[in-house]
Amino acid sequence: MNTIPLSNSYAFSHYSHTKIFKSQPTFITRNSKKDTNIPAPNESRNLPSNLSLLEKIFNKAIIKFLDHPPHLSVDPCNTLTDNFAPVDELSPTKCEDVYGSLPSCLDGVYIRNGPNPQFISSGPQHYLDGDGMVHSIRISQGCATFCSRYIKTNKYLFENQVKSSIVPNFIGGMKGLGPFVARAAFFSARIVLGKYDIGKGIGVANTNLAFFGGSLFALCESDLPYALKVEDNGDVITLHQHDFKGKLFMNMTAHPKIDPKTKEAFAFRYWATYPYITYFRFDANGDKQTDVPIFSMKEPSLTHDLAITQKYAIICDIQLGAHPMNLIQKGSLISFDKMKVPRIGVLPRYAKDESEIKWFEVPGLNILHVANAWDETDEYGSEVLVLVAPNTLSIEHFFDRMDLIQASMEKVTIHFGTGVVLRQTLSVDNMEFPVINPAYISKKNKFVYTAIHEKTPKKSRMIRTIGVAKLDIAASEGTKERHEYTVASRMYGDNCFGGEPFFVARDSSVEEDDGYLVSYVHDENSGESRFLVMDAGSPNLEVVAVVKLPQRVPYGLHGLFIKEKDLSAM
Repeated sequence: MNTIPLSNSYAFSHYSHTKIFKSQPTFITRNSKKDTNIPAPNESRNLPSNLSLLEKIFNKAIIKFLDHPPHLSVDPCNTLTDNFAPVDELSPTKCEDVYGSLPSCLDGVYIRNGPNPQFISSGPQHYLDGDGMVHSIRISQGCATFCSRYIKTNKYLFENQVKSSIVPNFIGGMKGLGPFVARAAFFSARIVLGKYDIGKGIGVANTNLAFFGGSLFALCESDLPYALKVEDNGDVITLHQHDFKGKLFMNMTAHPKIDPKTKEAFAFRYWATYPYITYFRFDANGDKQTDVPIFSMKEPSLTHDLAITQKYAIICDIQLGAHPMNLIQKGSLISFDKMKVPRIGVLPRYAKDESEIKWFEVPGLNILHVANAWDETDEYGSEVLVLVAPNTLSIEHFFDRMDLIQASMEKVTIHFGTGVVLRQTLSVDNMEFPVINPAYISKKNKFVYTAIHEKTPKKSRMIRTIGVAKLDIAASEGTKERHEYTVASRMYGDNCFGGEPFFVARDSSVEEDDGYLVSYVHDENSGESRFLVMDAGSPNLEVVAVVKLPQRVPYGLHGLFIKEKDLSAM
């Protein structure tokens, strides 16, 4: 495997980390890990001066009498350190240092979302609870401008006004019934007194971004999307929470799938109450169509992603679920059902109801992210559906011990005529965040690009990405079983970590891999963050350009690239 050159190979000068965390407790990330200033989890915390005396007393009472020492997975002293620690906003800033040259097809913007808490809760806080912040790099004629902006959600704006974390955390706060009920009651009192408009949502918009119907959206599956605008100078503006003319009245997945030909977007929402899954789509203009409740989903499932083919939408029913009764019975909203057999649901993508859905049991298959899916026909003329996705092993540890999670890239073939489901392992190298050339979504493709996760992650911390791999999934069709489908890879180097790659096609490209992979990469030795551009068609994912960024970019989740012509048409 190849590594990118170290930072001094680009003649980049080192720069120090930025000061972070405006809230209590205070975290200040400096050049040395030993200098990180982190208070003990349960020590007394100074609450914001603009809170009322009663609010301060109530908060301190919860901290002193109800909070228990937090599990490592929800202890910010463990999870929000190093490059997981948040940063301040940064207005559009020109990037001075560029290694190589930025390809002309990258004129546009790469924008990536991720958790970046504005304030730290006085109680448990999971990494995934953080407020959404987008980090964007606007490129024009080889010049780059970088910007970091919070998504101005209802939650963000309210907490920014009171200078404190007020809204209970969705993941971290759901551990321990007593402290959660106390904080929820305190928050509910604000709602009753008219101090917080719950109708505008409590979501953090921190997971993904999607571009459809001529609009850009920041997404998190616990809330409605937030519409964004990328300004000519590279700034990112939050426009408003978007309910699609009142037709989307609840939450939606953070992973809609956009058909590259029809421009339709296919999505769903899951909920802890019946019906647990509801499927819907948006037409090319972004108009939401009729809901299709999936009543055959018999219990809650944390279904995170879906796939589409030219004919079908594919829904994954996994072993992780969220049910309100879990808080009382188990002290945690999230539960793992070891007796449940995961299923794949196949629904005609223009279905008016769920009458034609077909369910296929696939033991041990827990899918969080999907690479692609397509339709085929077998030798007897019967329909076949092919799905490529990482299978999350030991998924019961997902929210508590990410260091125990492994992912096995699989190709799943469903034969409609016989009901037989065949599975083929393509890689066991702990790969996740799969992406493809977006032009091939819903149709047969050859290449999948994935993030390679670190081999020995820190206990109860989110896993970091040490490189990117290119898989040739078409090779799985050969008559002889292959044991390795990785045809190219690029490692980021010693103590350097990145995130999800994204594929950007060259202008007028013909071949599927004729384009570039882009991602943010952080060097924990120097404190530098960089924007990396790799040639997706080269045998070693050759680095063709690197941009030194003016601010550290924390590890995050998902992003996308929008070309200049699409930005202009927004």
